[in-house]
Amino acid sequence: MLKRSFVNRQEPAVALLYKPHSAACAIAGARSAEMDGADGIALELSNMAAEERTFEKFKEIITSVQLPFMFIDYRNDSIFGADDEARQKFLLTAADAGADVIDVMGDLYGPAPRELATDPQAIARQMKLIDDIHARGAHVVMSSHATGEFVPPEEVLEIMKDQSSRGADILKVVTKVDNEADFMESVRTLLLLHREIKKPFIYLAVGKFGRIVRYMGPKFGVAVTFAVHDYTAAGNYNQPTISSFKKVFNNLHWDIENM
Repeated sequence: MLKRSFVNRQEPAVALLYKPHSAACAIAGARSAEMDGADGIALELSNMAAEERTFEKFKEIITSVQLPFMFIDYRNDSIFGADDEARQKFLLTAADAGADVIDVMGDLYGPAPRELATDPQAIARQMKLIDDIHARGAHVVMSSHATGEFVPPEEVLEIMKDQSSRGADILKVVTKVDNEADFMESVRTLLLLHREIKKPFIYLAVGKFGRIVRYMGPKFGVAVTFAVHDYTAAGNYNQPTISSFKKVFNNLHWDIENM
């Protein structure tokens, strides 16, 4: 049986996005997501206790369901914060444990606007890290979040081309879509990326029109989108729930490949 993956898929993946506090919580969330019909799991390490971030715990999580895992650890990590070097050790451990995809921030080792490093030394370190992840058998998604502004279509394309040149397997940009004009341009962005980008890509939005962009994206070529099992008091309302997303996706009988 071919191992499930976020890459080389025939259809887009809907992945649970969550921040468990422990391996037990991670397993419970993954199993709930599997029952919801999720295609993968995107696990953020930011809230996980340090003693839970071990090879054995990660292996237990990854083998708990028949779904591929993406491991993420941004600078909002509750323990290691902005220490880029420290956070990558755990992501490499996740790759060793069998994670399918590791998220590498676009401005890792060199914080920059729109989360895309421009410092040559930072870029070289990113490329070395990506090689290390590939050597462990995992894929890389490079993510750039520009959630305080709308990034025009041609500039999103250039960001993704830059991410690709660094060795990423999946290219990701998140931007703000807060008015009608930007929403129209976000549709043009999706069309442009579908036409020009040959690797799997992820284009997501926050803001007033963020949810509809997320619902539409997979029909326009977005390879992975993120959803939640349920809503919490902490506020995770920007993502649809897995069940609602799957209902919309499965009943909207149109996509850009089969017009």
